[in-house]
Amino acid sequence: MRNVDAAGLGIGDDHPPRIMGVLNVSAESPYDPSVYDDPGEAAEYVDEELIGEGADVVDVGLESANKDLDVLSAEQELDRLDTAVEALESTSGDAVWSIETRYHEVADEALSRGFDMVNDICGFADPEMPRVCREHDAAVSKMASPPDLERPGAIEDVNDIYEALSMNGFTDKTILDPAFGGWSEAKTHADDRETLRRLREFRGYGRPLLVSINRKSFLKTIAGRTTEEALPVSLAATSMAVERGAHVIRTHDVAETRDAALVGAEFARDRVRSGRDAGDVAVEELDVTTAREAERHLDRLGADRDVSGSAAVRTYELTGLTEPAVGALRAATAETAGVDGAAFALAGGADEATAAVTDPPSATDGGVSGADGTGSAGILVCTPSGLSALTAAVSGASAALDAALETTDAGRK
Repeated sequence: MRNVDAAGLGIGDDHPPRIMGVLNVSAESPYDPSVYDDPGEAAEYVDEELIGEGADVVDVGLESANKDLDVLSAEQELDRLDTAVEALESTSGDAVWSIETRYHEVADEALSRGFDMVNDICGFADPEMPRVCREHDAAVSKMASPPDLERPGAIEDVNDIYEALSMNGFTDKTILDPAFGGWSEAKTHADDRETLRRLREFRGYGRPLLVSINRKSFLKTIAGRTTEEALPVSLAATSMAVERGAHVIRTHDVAETRDAALVGAEFARDRVRSGRDAGDVAVEELDVTTAREAERHLDRLGADRDVSGSAAVRTYELTGLTEPAVGALRAATAETAGVDGAAFALAGGADEATAAVTDPPSATDGGVSGADGTGSAGILVCTPSGLSALTAAVSGASAALDAALETTDAGRK
């Protein structure tokens, strides 16, 4: 995983989660507590409620990205930049300042006048944006979007988000944002929930992730909360996002979000990373839990994605197994000429392990039914490819087992 240096602030796996607080200088922005048109008042808000409560980054919005409002031109955004710059210059606290824009002209002017990074909500739909960021050696957050400056974030199929993030390439300091929120009429709350479930997948480009989920509707509707009541669901989702690999959390609720992010970081997977000295063979355990996540990393390296089927291991408890089903499972997973990537252990069968070494199971070897006569139980451990091979190997032994394995194979995706 590449780390990004944003004006001296480290972002990535080697650093704690970073909090991006929000300041808006656009009257049309929907969240009133963050909106200021007076530079002095804006600076006071930043010092007390953003930096003072733990924000590492201050993200300044010049216009609302609401899809129902007219899009400002670059010239109109530039007219509002003075207020943002004056607020920056009047702030005493220490933070990285980010300008939210879709236009390279605005980014260039802001970076020339004291801003440190760019939050591009159209994801390099302006093809000159990466050049400007490189010339200023500035970090840039790139949100998944269509190649259209008037449709930020409007990716309407979760499966298209990953490819959209690569539009017009990356800079060395690119941070990726999979674009949560109602950016188009076709994008549903279910789409946002699936994006959060699949967040690790977007680590496949090997770059830090930013998520903006604060008080978003896809969370509010789970608990039936209004925007004003939605802080608890936002904090729950923040911990989940960080545990799943997010590095920057954009929020209006800085202090609370910081705490939730630290909890998520504490319980994130403890992955192996070693060999960073010259001459060492470096090892980094990838944050992979599904075959699809593995495919993203294989694609990044130009490697054969067929090996993704062996990248993740799942464990299932099977109950209600008939003797033919047990026999088929044991035969298919026997050490001698068994299915690669699948292992089966019969409940109560620990004493049979030694005998199985000299007398491998056959398809006629059943199991002992449970006391209630409902059949045997066991544990199946397998990779995705092993599950597919096992399903084929035991096909026909038991209709109930066939149905269970087919459902399991479909559900693992």
